[in-house]
Amino acid sequence: MDQQIINLYDEYTHKPLTREEFLSKLAKLTGSTAAAMAILPMIEVNYAQAQTVPQSDDRLFTEHITYTGQNGEMKAYVARPKQEKKYPAVMVIHENRGLNPHIEDVTRRMALEGFLAFAPDALSTQGGTPTDPDKAREMFSKLDATANLSNFVKGFEYLSARKDCTGNFGCIGFCWGGALTNQIAVNMPTLKVAVPFYGRQPTATDVPKIKAFVQCHYGQLDERINAGIPAYEEALKKAGTRYEIFIYEGAQHAFNNDTAPTRYNEAAAKLAWGRAITLLKKELV
Repeated sequence: MDQQIINLYDEYTHKPLTREEFLSKLAKLTGSTAAAMAILPMIEVNYAQAQTVPQSDDRLFTEHITYTGQNGEMKAYVARPKQEKKYPAVMVIHENRGLNPHIEDVTRRMALEGFLAFAPDALSTQGGTPTDPDKAREMFSKLDATANLSNFVKGFEYLSARKDCTGNFGCIGFCWGGALTNQIAVNMPTLKVAVPFYGRQPTATDVPKIKAFVQCHYGQLDERINAGIPAYEEALKKAGTRYEIFIYEGAQHAFNNDTAPTRYNEAAAKLAWGRAITLLKKELV
């Protein structure tokens, strides 16, 4: 796939570019509207591919819950192993498309690793994640960053009160959720592990507040996000924060999202996931 097309799709998913503008630019890159429409299914996410762990998997207990947020009721998806006992908790934070079928599946994958996996919906205060991803993106622009961060931190307060939680907390997030994972690490001193996937980095002045072990995953071709790596790493070193940074050769932004065929990188995704799980088990169990 032409890198210019992938970059255009990345621009469309992260910037205020309308679908009409995106399709117009795609047609120019591909040579015609017909060619653009033919290539569209190859670059857009396909939630039909999202389910790798069935919702009815008999190894798991799952539920949808609500908890009190900063500015209203928050919705979340919960998954854990079937056996009733205490588990370390890992918050799973979605991309800027909300709590969709892909992220629910990632939450179940995390649960199968032996964790109480917990995935809040950032769009709860606007009624929840819609089925239209373009509508979801529009709703994200209306979020108040301070209230949103508080809503997710309050999710850990909810987890603390659950009888199936040990009180050991980790966090993993993707894209928008990767950036939020970094912010939670800055603002939650009791967090033990933060695993941001291709997420925007916090400011250097905030890094000394981080008490968690930070493990960052980036795609080599993700120039927009990778521009912030040097300053982040320098600040982590200076603060004495335990950290790991992995950059995956030939991988794009969103390389872990297996519903995005042109950006998904199976080798990088499996390696990154394995590294994340190893760290989470080491620090939380």
